[in-house]
Amino acid sequence: MYRNYKLNELRMENVGEEVILSGWVSKVRDLGHFTFIDLRDRYGITQILVNEEVSGKELFEEARKLKNEWVIKVTGKVAERSSKNKNIPTGDIEVEAKNIEILSRSKQLPFEIDETGNLNENMRLTYRYLDIRRPRMLNNIIKRNDMLFSIRKFMNDNGFLDIDTPILAKATPEGARDFVVPSRINKGDFYALPQSPQLFKQILMVSGVDKYYQLAKCFRDEDLRADRQPEFTQLDLEMSFIEQENILNVTEALAKQVFKDVTGIEITENFERMSYDDAMNLYGSDKPDLRFDMKLIDLSKETENCGFGVFENAIKDDGNVKAIVAPNAEKFSRKYIKDLEDFVKTYFKAKGLAYIKINENGEINSPIAKFFTEEKLAEITQKLGIKNNEIALVLADKYKIVHDGLGALRLKLGEELELIDKDSFKFLWVVDFPMFEWSEEENRYKAQHHPFTSIKQEDRKYLDSNELDKIKTDSYDIVLNGYEIGGGSIRIHEEELQEKVFEKLGLSKEEQQEKFGFFLEVLKYGVPPHGGLAFGIDRWLMAILKENSIKEVIPFPKTNKGQDLMTGAPAEIEENVLADDLKLKLLKVEE
Repeated sequence: MYRNYKLNELRMENVGEEVILSGWVSKVRDLGHFTFIDLRDRYGITQILVNEEVSGKELFEEARKLKNEWVIKVTGKVAERSSKNKNIPTGDIEVEAKNIEILSRSKQLPFEIDETGNLNENMRLTYRYLDIRRPRMLNNIIKRNDMLFSIRKFMNDNGFLDIDTPILAKATPEGARDFVVPSRINKGDFYALPQSPQLFKQILMVSGVDKYYQLAKCFRDEDLRADRQPEFTQLDLEMSFIEQENILNVTEALAKQVFKDVTGIEITENFERMSYDDAMNLYGSDKPDLRFDMKLIDLSKETENCGFGVFENAIKDDGNVKAIVAPNAEKFSRKYIKDLEDFVKTYFKAKGLAYIKINENGEINSPIAKFFTEEKLAEITQKLGIKNNEIALVLADKYKIVHDGLGALRLKLGEELELIDKDSFKFLWVVDFPMFEWSEEENRYKAQHHPFTSIKQEDRKYLDSNELDKIKTDSYDIVLNGYEIGGGSIRIHEEELQEKVFEKLGLSKEEQQEKFGFFLEVLKYGVPPHGGLAFGIDRWLMAILKENSIKEVIPFPKTNKGQDLMTGAPAEIEENVLADDLKLKLLKVEE
């Protein structure tokens, strides 16, 4: 037997018992004739006492040689501690060792397990098995388990069937770049790893399943960032014979239950709802962080004929003029304002950033004030609602540049000016997304969610009139503290409408058959009205635990370059394997 108690279980009522414990040496304190060992496992810590007089000189000398992270087995008697530790559950007792067996030794650690500072991320990922031993990472893994258990219980209690779908599938367009897998049996053909089980879950609705869910692995070959990984876990769900309101109610109840099970905090109020148009107009983002205010203010009407060419030209070019108002104007030095301007120029292609600052004494400080009459300047400042010691930052450009630029600037200032209430959790439904968005790169319309999203009944006429910008969908995203943690829609269940949407996306009849023929065939066999939603498990948990990176809640994540530093993936494959088994040949391409 390696243990008859875990290392968080012993209490005063166990005093006098003979016990067997096993775990990792967390700390050794040599106090002369006494040696104390903190023994750790996943559950907690128990203090081991090795007393030279009681345990014997031989065992005492062996104990002094123990090193951190060695794995040992201890046999001894539970005793009351003379100096109690109220910070741990086992702090009232200790175990007087009678025998210590070394089960495994550890080489010199690359970093200390109890280190709480900012460890090098690459080092942590290279030695992830050590990193997970650290209390914070281990807690995140445990919380992930709590979340998944909570999800499964809720889904089963509400009549959903857990059904898995293929990992090796057919590549489909209208999404991120696929990871592809060559087929050995079918030379020259490729599978694609699923970006989501979208088509399969819709097919399951046609199959009569009615309520489906899956904790699915998904894969997207796209550029990585703090809240994105090439492979991720998704809670996928789909329901038949429902409308949007049914899905929002079910998934909101799920989100509240999961939040309570992971954090212990109960949310009783309904989640706020906001249209996509309002989110973009007021926050410059379709996933606004509502933990602080600072809304975007539209100055287009006030500046249409203001005498300042930059503003007037933006409006004439079908753009707009908007601003955000920030407090603590005294912090906005010329250098800081220039840094903010460089930010919106570099990342959002803005032409510039104007500002109107009002000092503590009410004096206006602005390089553009000279272009306005006193009356016009008063009209603008009144619309801004700007007060003493506040500053308005103004962008004038195309709608996308203004919204994206100010939306990002708002978040940046929220962090840097410490305006965000870090202790609050703000859930939000964003609804009624556009069906299509124009791609400048591809010179065509693309589906904003995906091409299987149902169009609002009253907007279907715009398909025939080709007014695609006016079309809204029965779609919804769930947002938590500025992170999109889930999203979905009612699906198209009519074959004719699906074909028409494909046509507007630039897919010919032949391309439709080639890429989606199997799915269009499915739509011929009695399709119930249906819809669903998918939660990004990793991003959802990251937001709940207030972590800044998705890597903190994934057991074995990749770097921002998509590398697994622990195993060395991705790695080269021998050319003869590619050539003989897969009939593939690598071409050397100069970058």
